[in-house]
Amino acid sequence: MENTITLGGGCFWCIEAVFTDLKGITSAVSGYAGGDTENPTYDQVCTGRSGHAEVVEVTYDPEIITLHDILTIFFTLHDPTTLNRQGADAGTQYRSTIMYRDDAQKAEAETVIAEITESGIWPDPIVTEVVPLLHFYPAEAYHQHYFANNTNKAYCQIVIAPKVAKLRSLYSAKLR
Repeated sequence: MENTITLGGGCFWCIEAVFTDLKGITSAVSGYAGGDTENPTYDQVCTGRSGHAEVVEVTYDPEIITLHDILTIFFTLHDPTTLNRQGADAGTQYRSTIMYRDDAQKAEAETVIAEITESGIWPDPIVTEVVPLLHFYPAEAYHQHYFANNTNKAYCQIVIAPKVAKLRSLYSAKLR
């Protein structure tokens, strides 16, 4: 039985690239959630006025990878202490967010946040929002598998590749 969680940690290209490399992830779909505009476009989300965050809908097999592991990896590979920002990407569309589907996912997110906070990995407070998922809208086709299809582009080399390298270094046992 598969489960799905929706995560936002800056640009969705980064989050999607990281999670597609993991055993047990059956799909990672870039999209938009958390706003008021129905079926938003990338251009609408980029303005910051639609209310949506760039997110990735991560579907996984809990027999192979747990939600706890997914969330721990998520908190390791983006900065959850910067409000509405990841590196040079700034705006509410780049906020750190966990959008849960049920109370169990909410509880797990809160547990992992408490563990990460207690560990001291991040010196500043975690500002990741934990909110219910209301609607998920898949992003346009050219955003899907962006890193895999554009590895030579500057953004991919400068921003995404180091995150993928960090994943491979820290979580090699969980890679496909």
